[in-house]
Amino acid sequence: MRIELDVCISTSVPVLLAAAALAGCAGTSAGAAQAGGAPAGLFAGWRTDVHRHVVPLSEFQSGGPGKDGIPAVDRPRFAPARATRYLQPREPLIELTVHGQTRGYPLEILIWHEIVNDRIAGVPVAVTFCPLCNTAIAFDRRLGGTVLDFGTTGNLRNSDLVMYDRQSESWWQQFSGQALVGRFAGRTLGLLPARIVSWRDFLTRHPNALVLTRHTGYARPYGENPYQGYDDVSSPPFFPVRNGGDRRLPPKQRVVYIEAGRESVAVSEALLARKKVVRVRIGGHQFVVRATGTAATALGAATIADARGVVTARVTENGRPVPFTEPFWFAVAAFRPHTRVIR
Repeated sequence: MRIELDVCISTSVPVLLAAAALAGCAGTSAGAAQAGGAPAGLFAGWRTDVHRHVVPLSEFQSGGPGKDGIPAVDRPRFAPARATRYLQPREPLIELTVHGQTRGYPLEILIWHEIVNDRIAGVPVAVTFCPLCNTAIAFDRRLGGTVLDFGTTGNLRNSDLVMYDRQSESWWQQFSGQALVGRFAGRTLGLLPARIVSWRDFLTRHPNALVLTRHTGYARPYGENPYQGYDDVSSPPFFPVRNGGDRRLPPKQRVVYIEAGRESVAVSEALLARKKVVRVRIGGHQFVVRATGTAATALGAATIADARGVVTARVTENGRPVPFTEPFWFAVAAFRPHTRVIR
């Protein structure tokens, strides 16, 4: 196996990100801008059609690493769950089932790569995780007759991962799955019902499933958390966000976030931990949110396996799993300020 020893993120990521945020704000305030108000240099080297965009270009800012500075996993390698030995019982991973086939993607790997381009049961998928928003979201990579491959731009909007597709270099918001800039601006990817679970629970339910291995082709300290202490519930995000003054919940309170049409709802983790089952009705749909157990947070302790436990959830409609995510509250307030909060 060839190991690519490229430049990786330092374990002092919070310090670097904070510095990048300050630098980005300083650059913008100095009036350095291009292409519709975007910070100077943000689109340098890109073949993105910046004339097509659905949000102001000034809303983007550098997160520190450049294009593909956080490398996606494009050739994922898997091992059977029953033969996997490197995970600890409480470690979190993304569980995704497509056409009856289930795979697991440990957050100890996603925290360093943020995107895995994969194919399950013939369906091309992108499994994504934005550590800054705690958003674990899986997308169908098909857009019309085109299959897209995704990488990281190195840029953020509302402190959330901005992806790009390698076919057109359009920029996509991870939180919504919508293309914001480029040829595909305004188009949206299909969501798949992924969720975060503990390794113990995944192995119990899916002993024959495949699990992403550490053989990614990159040298990273998998198992370590470069964002130690980031998920302190009352602390603000590193980067500026819209509606940062929304105090309905603490900034980094985890919520179960569900969309139906133009409506959305957020169920706080604290409520779910107490009630175990919460029923919500939005957009003419009746959803059941269930607490399914606990898993270690990926964003607390220096070693993920040693972190405190947080509630894991499952959302169904008429007994069938539906897409949802468990972001920090500040991300919901930024992107969907009219979301109804169930306390």
